[in-house]
Amino acid sequence: MGLKQSDLFSEDPDHLKAPSPSNQLLSADWPPSTDGLTPTWRKLLDEFWVSQAGLDLNDKVRAGLAANRVFFPKSPYRAMSLTPFEKIQVVVLGQDPYHGPNQAQGLAFSVGAGQKIPPSLRNIFKEIQRDLSLAIPSGPDAGNLMRWSQQGVLLLNTALTVEQSLPSSHRDWGWEVLTDKVIQTLAANFEPKAFLLWGAHAQSKSGLIEALNQNGRHLVLKANHPSPLSALRPPWPFIGCGHFGQVNRWLEAQNKNPILW
Repeated sequence: MGLKQSDLFSEDPDHLKAPSPSNQLLSADWPPSTDGLTPTWRKLLDEFWVSQAGLDLNDKVRAGLAANRVFFPKSPYRAMSLTPFEKIQVVVLGQDPYHGPNQAQGLAFSVGAGQKIPPSLRNIFKEIQRDLSLAIPSGPDAGNLMRWSQQGVLLLNTALTVEQSLPSSHRDWGWEVLTDKVIQTLAANFEPKAFLLWGAHAQSKSGLIEALNQNGRHLVLKANHPSPLSALRPPWPFIGCGHFGQVNRWLEAQNKNPILW
């Protein structure tokens, strides 16, 4: 017998279901693997997940995934996997991952291949262009900042997951307990680092850094968030901050390679 027209338009839910975004965190991905992470990262993560904050966060994420809520990104530890603790030269603090499908990839401000450059990242590129006379990146991979991560720039969000279409939805779930510890451990490390704190949320972490910044060995730079809502606003407008050139001059003064922004 031939196919009926109804066979071509099945109402079976699995037939109608849209494919999952490529960056969606699935139950099979949880808990995230620490394979390939350096010992310092693994120690921080192991200590966190047996703490009460870690246990509570685990319960919340598992419950959300079991309820088929859509969380991003698939690889919450990607910033750590691409930037070994011992290689970190610069720390850029973001807040939480992008909440649209296929955007977040586990790196603050960065988006996956083929994604339109978000407004905040476009302003970051505009400031690099103004500061260092570099062209704004173009092409399908322009918004992927993995090239920075591989040079020792830790692109760390303070919350490592988010629910689709709900910005800051995993704020105060417990991720901040882990990322605060990461910030403190980085600040306590004897190797000098540059911390770029853009916006009030990132700047709220400055106390964690300054408390451990003996003899001012770390460079701490502050500006407004690069969002179009605040990038030009006083007292510390992001556009015109000059952070990228300042970081490179600071690195060169220590006989280190500048970042190829």
